[in-house]
Amino acid sequence: MNDVLLVVVVVIALGFDFTNGFHDTANAIATSVGTRAVTPRVAVLIASVANLAGAFVTTAVAKNVAKGLIDANLATQQTVLAALLGAIVWNLLTWWLGLPSSSSHALIGGLVGAALVQSGEKGVLWHGIAHKVVIPALAAPVIAFGAAFVVLLVIYWAFVWLHPGIASRSFRLGQLGTGTWVAFTHGANDAQKTMGVIALALVLHRHGDVADLTIPTWVKVAAGIAIGLGTYVGGWRIVRTLGQRVFRMEPESGFAAQAAAGTTIYLATKYGYPLSTTHVVSGAVMGAGATKRLSAVRWGVAGNIVVAWVLTLPAAAAVAAAFYWPIQGVF
Repeated sequence: MNDVLLVVVVVIALGFDFTNGFHDTANAIATSVGTRAVTPRVAVLIASVANLAGAFVTTAVAKNVAKGLIDANLATQQTVLAALLGAIVWNLLTWWLGLPSSSSHALIGGLVGAALVQSGEKGVLWHGIAHKVVIPALAAPVIAFGAAFVVLLVIYWAFVWLHPGIASRSFRLGQLGTGTWVAFTHGANDAQKTMGVIALALVLHRHGDVADLTIPTWVKVAAGIAIGLGTYVGGWRIVRTLGQRVFRMEPESGFAAQAAAGTTIYLATKYGYPLSTTHVVSGAVMGAGATKRLSAVRWGVAGNIVVAWVLTLPAAAAVAAAFYWPIQGVF
């Protein structure tokens, strides 16, 4: 039965990774599609390949997810499975509603909810949640907002002499690079969360020491392929929200937003923070919009996005908690 449970956990984890890809497609391509820099299908193809490449960058985020958020010594494979199901349900619900909520926070919320039901408060590493999730969640969108604001100001100042038509074509071309950069960093940060969950399940299956947790090559490949395929399928409802409903993007603002978001995500990945790429890209889009004028941003739509952010952790935790006991009964 333990072998069957492990297979189920791995399959469901890759399923979550797939939903992460199509749910977060907007992170990588919304601004490029919104400014008509590239066609949707070309943008998705580029993003899916970049997602796959990014999955092999580092394992710092994966290890933090596996043993830095819940007490892995108390967790079981049932805990992991409940967490994944909670995250998937929330991902599908917010995708259906067209809200760019965080797949990362859905998974983290799922882990917290399942661990609480299984072990009580001692099952959650609250210090790790605060320093590795909450603080980055608050800081990263603000950093991306400010960076996009400044980058776009510099662009307006440096290229004021450029003919509008030439500027538009140039920045549309530039968005091929910045859009790929966002997709690459998205794959680097988000695919690792699935890697971490699968690696944790493997250790629990062997009843090994979580301190010696490693990420096998096949896990990296499987997670990278799953998120890449999910990205290729595409999440068009969310693309529309981020691409035009928050702020009517122009090529230069799309370029600035992508450059700022990709760099913020890269730095977080380098230091092992399981960041919400959705938060970062949304913050950057708002920052680029505010450069033009504050009224250019549709703050009502932005407010709905913030509400989805706030709800994600507790909602995914509640769903995961509800799944735990039925799973315990089956396995």
